[in-house]
Amino acid sequence: MPPEKLDLLQGTLDLMVLQSLDAMGPLHGYGIARRIEQVGDGDLLLNQGTIYAALVRLLQGKWITADWGTSDNNRRAKFYAITARGRKRLEADAKNWRRVADVMDRFLGTAPGGKRAMP
Repeated sequence: MPPEKLDLLQGTLDLMVLQSLDAMGPLHGYGIARRIEQVGDGDLLLNQGTIYAALVRLLQGKWITADWGTSDNNRRAKFYAITARGRKRLEADAKNWRRVADVMDRFLGTAPGGKRAMP
């Protein structure tokens, strides 16, 4: 039986979208979703409605921009790009996420590599 896919915690999808755009440059919504699934190695539960809700949120916050262009399969698509403001948010959110992950590792008694730090 395959393992269950992970539900995303509130706010993590925005961070994944910003990181994808920072790493890959401008992408359309489908490309962003595929990138997140690729990096998640099939462990993430993600649907198209979820990604587009995040894109709207990020556009409203001026953390990303959107421009129409042509996709690889020669179709008209909206391409999203991270802004300078978005890079600042990415840096702050990534720092916060690392702190939370470190606390959770200590709380659960795990050390790097997934080994139990305490009996």
